[in-house]
Amino acid sequence: MKILIIEDDSSLRELMLKALLDDNHIVETAANAKTAMMKAEVYDYDCILLDIMLPDGNGLDVLRQLKATRKQAGVIIISAKDSLDDKVTGLDLGADDYLTKPFHIAELSARVKSVFRRKQQHGEHFIEYGNVRIVPETRQALIGGQPIELLRKEFDILQFFMTRPDRAISKSTLAEAVWGDYIDQADNYDFIYAQMKNLRKRLAEAQADIEIKTVHGYGYKLERQ
Repeated sequence: MKILIIEDDSSLRELMLKALLDDNHIVETAANAKTAMMKAEVYDYDCILLDIMLPDGNGLDVLRQLKATRKQAGVIIISAKDSLDDKVTGLDLGADDYLTKPFHIAELSARVKSVFRRKQQHGEHFIEYGNVRIVPETRQALIGGQPIELLRKEFDILQFFMTRPDRAISKSTLAEAVWGDYIDQADNYDFIYAQMKNLRKRLAEAQADIEIKTVHGYGYKLERQ
């Protein structure tokens, strides 16, 4: 998943960052409301971890702005304030979950995975399209019931497309989702071609009935054959 952590406590922010990176997520951070909204308006995230108490504003106001932009990211509110009013307000505004500080990193990881399953996997532990099934939590891929070996970025690319089948995806959107926000500083997207070539070869050799097709002049699209 691509995750944005909005947290002003630097030690907690770094702890969360390390844990989520260890879970093989793409993770960006923001220490205040202004930076958070700048990132959220420009980039797309699967999940946003949102602290309520920020140095330049209230996290609930950030949540209101996020929902006004109609972004599809799942939102988990994180706050030291164990207040029923905060929870109710946050959930009414569209938050998907609420986690009270202090919390165990294992619980944070579980909540993030749960939000992703609800938002992208319809509550299932796997994603399936055609005869291809992937299990994000274990990073397992199967074609026709048989496991195939994928490198990390190959799996990330496949997962990104399988949660967005039949949709044309630009090369810049794919690069930001799989390699992180700062990839927009790259001079070109040549690095995508090698990964895509290898993934397509693995899918074809395993007789997958799905294919990532090139949308000329734009990007790629996952389709059934």
